Amino acid sequence: QVRLVESGGGFVQPGGSLRLSCVAAGINFRLHALNWYRQSPGKQRELVADITSAGDTVYAESVKDRFTISRDNGKATVYLQMNSLRPEDTAVYYCSVHYKGNEFWGRGTRVTVSP
Repeated sequence: QVRLVESGGGFVQPGGSLRLSCVAAGINFRLHALNWYRQSPGKQRELVADITSAGDTVYAESVKDRFTISRDNGKATVYLQMNSLRPEDTAVYYCSVHYKGNEFWGRGTRVTVSP
């Protein structure tokens, strides 16, 4: 059974930093690309960052040069380091993996950026 568990969200002031983690189980972690998405109230879920099994990364334009996605295959964990946070980064952040034709999601971790 595929399971993804996010953590690390919280409340932070603008300009602050947070590091999100997502631990995966039920897959051969090192073989799969992992994604971070986010969803703000009233908006569609959007892709924030992606990391392939080879470690190649893709970022949304809005987070380039501020966020960094990384992975630790030994710990079956994907990270999202978020720096220079802005109020518009406020959202629930989800990790996901595409596995055997299905997209699996964690329950998300909430990030609130506010003065």
